[in-house]
Amino acid sequence: MDAEVDNSSRLFKLKKRRSNRSCNLLIMDSFLGLISEIPLDLLVEILIRLPPKYLATFKCVSKQWSSLISSRYFCERLFTITKGKQQPHLYMCLVGERGQSELLSMSSTSPDNTSFVVDQDLRIPGMGGYYLTDLHGLMCFSMGKKACIYNPSTGQLLTLPKIKSDIIADQGQTRYINRYYIGYDSVNDQNKLLCTSVMYSYSLSNLKSEHWVFVLEAGGSWKKVVTHENYRPHTPFPRGQSISGSVVHYLAWHDMYTCAIVSFDVRSEELTTIILPEDVRANMSIPALALKAELIDYGGKIAIFEHSKLKIGGIVILWVLEDAEKKEWSKRSLVLHPCHRHLVQDTEFILKGTTQDGKVILAPVEMHSGFYILRYDLQSNDLRKVDIEGVPNRWFDKECYYDLRLMSESERVIYLET
Repeated sequence: MDAEVDNSSRLFKLKKRRSNRSCNLLIMDSFLGLISEIPLDLLVEILIRLPPKYLATFKCVSKQWSSLISSRYFCERLFTITKGKQQPHLYMCLVGERGQSELLSMSSTSPDNTSFVVDQDLRIPGMGGYYLTDLHGLMCFSMGKKACIYNPSTGQLLTLPKIKSDIIADQGQTRYINRYYIGYDSVNDQNKLLCTSVMYSYSLSNLKSEHWVFVLEAGGSWKKVVTHENYRPHTPFPRGQSISGSVVHYLAWHDMYTCAIVSFDVRSEELTTIILPEDVRANMSIPALALKAELIDYGGKIAIFEHSKLKIGGIVILWVLEDAEKKEWSKRSLVLHPCHRHLVQDTEFILKGTTQDGKVILAPVEMHSGFYILRYDLQSNDLRKVDIEGVPNRWFDKECYYDLRLMSESERVIYLET
């Protein structure tokens, strides 16, 4: 008797699901029928005035909608309408021990952007990777030996082909890495991706490196960069810094104690190197694997933000490259106000980029419940706590990689050629 009741119950639930599915399909067909009667130009004007976070969802309505939202015309109209009107979004890439990944989108819940909450509707499992960089509304991350370009405004994802490196491994060379940086050629209106490929042995010995560039356009492919005669191989820091997008800069190491700034001119595709002077390196007397420093954009100039004494002494050293041709540097020491010291005394922080107005973003090395980041205004020496809410608990108190980027999606909505 109980078996008959269970079978009847399962049969009823199955019929109900089929009925609901049929009803949903009927509603969708009716909806698409009504939408198809709306002129294309009017449909675009309706869509671009909706909150951008829904565009990725609307791409699932049909192939036609997906093509429309991903088109160059739609991207250009979206940029025109939203320019300067949207609040910044905070994006977080997470990668677990077993390679599982997730991309989180967060919106500000306070006028001064001191609190962000995860938009649960825009969590994308399987998206994201390592070494997140961004420029003009595009984000780049690496997964395995490939680079991915993602446009959060339109939901476009472009996975670039694997680079066929010319580096031949010598005996003992077991470490091979790729680092990717986005740049923009304003003269030819081209977005380009720079890849620095490196192979080395333990302690950066027997170092070899090469560089490749990819133009983000239809039919694009990797092209090897021709280096100058006095070129020295180097291994880069993960995070690069673009000044107006036209030049990509990153910190690099020729060996364990020789640090340099490498610059890549996006238009000419030429590399130049500036070795850090002795007084700069002496102040940062920590070898490559432990140095707590990174490049930042400081009022349109390249600067080194060194924070090895932040936790213990509340001190930050800022080295500003005042004149690249003359290799002139200036030094500025910042000491946190006593009322801010408690924010850094019990936690180890790492630099995670800067905001559009030049504030430095610092994030804890490890993720725990009650996760937050710090926003540091170098001009006023003001340190603010920024609360982050809604990160899934499964990412806390575990070995995982994460990266952050604060982006303004209205800065420049780009159409990705595929």
